[in-house]
Formats: sequence, structure tokens, C-alpha cells
Amino acid sequence: MLIVEDLVKQFGDFTAVECISFEAKKGSVFGLLGPNGAGKSTTINCISGLLRPTSGQVSVAGFDVQKQARSAKSSLGVVPQELALYEDLPAIDNLRFWGKAYGLGGGKLESRVSAVLDTIGLADRAKELPKKFSGGMKRRLNFGCGIVHSPPVMLLDEPTVGVDPQSRERLFEMVRAERDKGTCILYTTHYMEEAERLCDSLAIIDHGKLIAQGSVAELSAQLGARDVLQLSGAFPSDETKRAIGSLVDSSGLDLELIAQEEDSITLTLSSASQHLPAIFQALSGAGGKISETSLRSPNLETLFLLLTGKELRE
Repeated sequence: MLIVEDLVKQFGDFTAVECISFEAKKGSVFGLLGPNGAGKSTTINCISGLLRPTSGQVSVAGFDVQKQARSAKSSLGVVPQELALYEDLPAIDNLRFWGKAYGLGGGKLESRVSAVLDTIGLADRAKELPKKFSGGMKRRLNFGCGIVHSPPVMLLDEPTVGVDPQSRERLFEMVRAERDKGTCILYTTHYMEEAERLCDSLAIIDHGKLIAQGSVAELSAQLGARDVLQLSGAFPSDETKRAIGSLVDSSGLDLELIAQEEDSITLTLSSASQHLPAIFQALSGAGGKISETSLRSPNLETLFLLLTGKELRE
């Protein structure tokens, strides 16, 4: 339903997206993950037709986004991170507006608007103005505007930003319901826990490049049993690298330094808790001072850290 092939987008000498390819299937949620500036928004803007790719091809529901733009765009439902609502227009009229924009009218429009109001839990607030709604209610209405025309493909860009836990769970339910209807959903998020709960498959991008792709299970298997150990404090650069190298040579640990700053280092290894004393001793001997320790068991967030050397929420 959604095919991205060798997508490249350049702005002058800057390459925002470099040869990204992936496919998202009918009745599935495909996660697009990456830190700020990774190229997620540029990719979404190319898919939705807001940006013209420098090269590569994007097709939505079998329609080329550039050559068959009208058909491709009519097959898309877009739920942007920034709320796309008319604050002084009642909720029901926001839905009517977007339904008409996609060609609905008459009884079909009214039937669909009524069904969407029930889906998003705002049937009893239909005639109220969005400016009086809570953040969670606005997010649900924003979602409703994206599904009012029953699109076969949806783009959800950080749909749960700034919502309360109850509204977040409601949004999850709505995403799953659309998936179960057969909708193909592209979902971007900074919350790895959301990806683990919702996504059938993922693509991780950083600096405009695709660095990992697969199902949640396949990507988790890449990490294996390796833990991620983050230490804060002060760590002399060269001495720290030599100390870790010596520890690996002398003990045979599968220890790897994946990120280093003046005030922090990030290591990955198996069964990290069993080797903490040796690691602390080696770093201390190299002039390091440890003020805080964080140990994470293998999950998608530690995989992201391992692949990129940075936190997902940066």
C-alpha cells in the first residue's frame, strides 16, 4: 500500500534523506523512528506530496505521488504533529470540512461524520468549539479529521504528543481499530514503548540514512542479550579508551564503547551487572570519576542507542 524506493531529498548541498527504501502493507502499522533531525519529517513530506523528492519514487495505494498526485493524495489520511483544526469551528464542522475536501457530500458525508464522532468519543461534544477542548480531545479530533474519508493509507506524525495517559490509550485503540479495518499506517514517534506496542515492523533512520529495518522481533534479536550501561561523571578521552581496550584484552569481555562525551560514556556488553566492579575499577584507574550509573536490559530503546549512539528523545 505504501512503497518508498531509493528516496533522496536534498536542500542545496545538504542531504536530508539519502536512499531510503521501505514498504508498508495493508492492515499493518509501520514505525518510522529516529531522533530530531534524522529525516522523518522530510520523508513524510515527500510521501504526502508536500515536497518533491530529488530522486527516487513514492507510491500510495498504487499511485505515484508525483505522476498521479491527485489519486495518491486522495488515498492518504494525514494526522500531523501540529494540530490541523479550526479552533472557532465546531468539532462536527471540522469533520465536515475535511470530508468535503476529500469529495464526500450529502448523506454519505453526514453518515461518515457521525461514525467518526462516535469513534473518537466526541459525539456528545460535536457542536462545541475545539478551543474549549482539552489537549487530548483536540488530538482525537485531529485524528478524526484524518480518517473521515476512510483512507487506505494513513500518516500519523507523533499523534500522542502532549496528551494525558487516558487520551493516549484511546488514541492507541483508534490506531489499532484502523489497522484491523485493513488500513496501512505509517507511524512516527519518539516513544519506543509506543513502537513496541503498536508497530508490526520498523525502520530506524539517522542523519537521513536507513540504519535498521525489520519486525519488532527481528530488530530486538539484533541486540541479543547485550545490556546498555550508561555512566555519568568525568572520563578522560584517550585514557578511557585505553582502559576499556585493556579490560577487553585481559578479560575477554564482549565490551564495546558506543558513545563518549566529556561527562558520560555508554557501553554495551552481555550480563553487565556481573562485570560492574571490574569496569568501575578500570575506569577509576584511568582517572575517571563516576557520579551516576544507568543499566538497561535489552529492548528496542537500547537497540536504538546501540545503533545511533544517542537517545531516541534527543
